[in-house]
Amino acid sequence: MSETVKYTDFIRNIIDKDLAQGKNDGRVHTRFPPEPNGYLHVGHAKSICLNFGIAEAYQEHKALCNLRFDDTNPEKESKEFAKAIQEDVKWLGFEWNGEVRNASDYFEDLYGFAKQLIEKGFAYVDESSAEAMAKARGNFQTPGTESPYRNRPIEESLQLFEKMRAGEFADGQMVLRAKIDMSHPNMLMRDPVLYRIKRMHHIKTGDKWCIYPMYDFTHCISDALESITHSLCTLEFEVNRPLYDWVLDHLDIPARPYQYEFSRLNLAYTITSKRKLTQLVDEKLVDGWDDPRMPTISGMRRRGYTPASIRNFCKAVGISKVNSVTDMTLLEDNVRHDLDATAERRMAVMDPIKVIITNYPEDKEEMLTGKNHPKNDEMGTRVLPFSRELYIDRADYREEANKKYKRLVKGGEVRLRNAYVIRADEAIYDDKGEILALHCTYDADTLGKNPEGRKVRGVIHWVSAKHAKPALIRLYDRLFKVDNPGAMDNFLEALNEDSYSEQTAMVEASLLEAQPETRFQFEREGYFTADRYDHSSDKLVFNRTVTLRNSWTD
Repeated sequence: MSETVKYTDFIRNIIDKDLAQGKNDGRVHTRFPPEPNGYLHVGHAKSICLNFGIAEAYQEHKALCNLRFDDTNPEKESKEFAKAIQEDVKWLGFEWNGEVRNASDYFEDLYGFAKQLIEKGFAYVDESSAEAMAKARGNFQTPGTESPYRNRPIEESLQLFEKMRAGEFADGQMVLRAKIDMSHPNMLMRDPVLYRIKRMHHIKTGDKWCIYPMYDFTHCISDALESITHSLCTLEFEVNRPLYDWVLDHLDIPARPYQYEFSRLNLAYTITSKRKLTQLVDEKLVDGWDDPRMPTISGMRRRGYTPASIRNFCKAVGISKVNSVTDMTLLEDNVRHDLDATAERRMAVMDPIKVIITNYPEDKEEMLTGKNHPKNDEMGTRVLPFSRELYIDRADYREEANKKYKRLVKGGEVRLRNAYVIRADEAIYDDKGEILALHCTYDADTLGKNPEGRKVRGVIHWVSAKHAKPALIRLYDRLFKVDNPGAMDNFLEALNEDSYSEQTAMVEASLLEAQPETRFQFEREGYFTADRYDHSSDKLVFNRTVTLRNSWTD
C-alpha cells in the first residue's frame, strides 16, 4: 500500500524544508513507539497512519519507519499486548523497517548514558522519599527547593548508581535524578527522575534488571540510537520536549533527532484512556479488548471496519496543532463508503414470517440469479433458490398502510428482489394476534420484467424457507450515550445499555461459504461481517458493522 495522492500538512512541510536544506543528510526516518500496556485504539491509528504514511510518501528519499516498544514499565506490560500491536499495524496495511525494536534492547546503553550524565555533573542519586521530592518540587506559582543530595560528590553518585543496579537497595529507596533547574517554569525540568528501583519481571529482559529508566530519558535516546530524524508525538508531549532536548544536548551521542507535536485524535462517544479501557475489560463490562464496541483497532477489525476506511478516516481528520473532537459520524461514513463499493450483497431476514405462495407448485424449485453487487458486474453473481415457502421480514407486511409504505399490504403487490411479483391475499394469525404466515400468489410472468398494465412500487428481500440457514446476528451500537464520557466524574454512568443485542435471522444458504472477516451488505438492513473467531459453516455468526445510514440522534 502506498500513498497515491500527495497530502500536505505542517509536519510534511517541516520535512520538505529539512530536505531542501540538506538536513539529516537528506534522510527521513520516523518511528511508532507504543508502550505494550494495552491494545491500540483509534487514536493510535492516526499516529500509525502519520508515521508510516510519511515513510511511504517519501520513498524517493528512502524514508523508513521503525516499530519500537517503549517497554520501560514492566508492571503493566505483556507479550499479549506486544503481539496485538504488531498484528494491528500489519492489518492496517503497514510494514516497519527491519525487526521490531524495543527500548529494552538499549538498557545497557541507557545505563551507560546515565553514568555519563553523572560524570558530567548533570545527574545525582537522591535518597529522598517520594513524598519529600514531590513537596520540594513546588508548583506553578512557587519554585522548587533543591534536594539535600543534589550536590553530593560525583564519585559517590556513581557508586550508589552502580549499587542500585546490583540490587543492593530496596525498591523506592533511591532514584537517579537529572540536575537541571528547580525553579524552571516547566515542572518537568525540575530535576526529573531518570531511573527508579523496581523489582519486576520484564517481558523481554526477565529478571536481569532491577532498575528501569523513565520514559522521558529513554525515548529521546532510543530515537537517537535508531537515527530517527523526526520524532512525532501528540500534543500532550509538547511539555516534554524541553527535557527531550536537554537530555540529548548533554550527552555525547552521534545522532540528533527533533520532536514535533500534532493534535491527538479525540472521537466523540468514546474514550481512548488506556486506564479507562482497561477498567472496562477488567470489570467485564465489555467482552475483552477486541469487543466490537471498543475503540481499539482490534475491536474495530472484529466489528468489520476495513483498514482502508480507518486510513481514509485518519486522512479526513488531518494533521494540525489544534485539539478538537471528531464526530463519530465521520468514521462511520468512511466505513459505509468503503463497504458500499467492496461488500457483496446478500439477503438476510432479521424477523422472519413465512410466506406461502399458494399458486406455486409444492414440489417445484427454481435456481434464480442475483448480482453480488448492483454497480460492479465484475463481482459476479450467485444462485438464489426459490420455492413455494419463503421468509420475509415481519416489518415488510401491513394489513393497511398509506401510499408512502412501499412494501407488502393486504391485497397489494410487491416485487421480491431478483424474483417475482407477489400479492398478499390472506394473513394467518395465532390466538395472540401474531401473524403465523401469509398466503400470497405470484405472477409467473414477472421474472426479470414488470407486470403488464400495473405498477409495482416496492421491492423487498426474502429467502427460501427450504434452503435458508439460521444465523446469529450481533447488533452493535455506540458504547456510550453521551458525546464526551471521559469528562464525567464516573464515565461508567454513560454506558449505553442498548449497545449490544442479538437475534437469530434466516439468511441465504450461500453464506455457508462465508469465511471469517468477510463483509457483506445485508440488503436493506446494513453492513455485516462474519465474526473473526466465532463464525463457521456450522455456526453462522455475523456482527453488524454499521447501519446503511446514520440513525444516531443525541
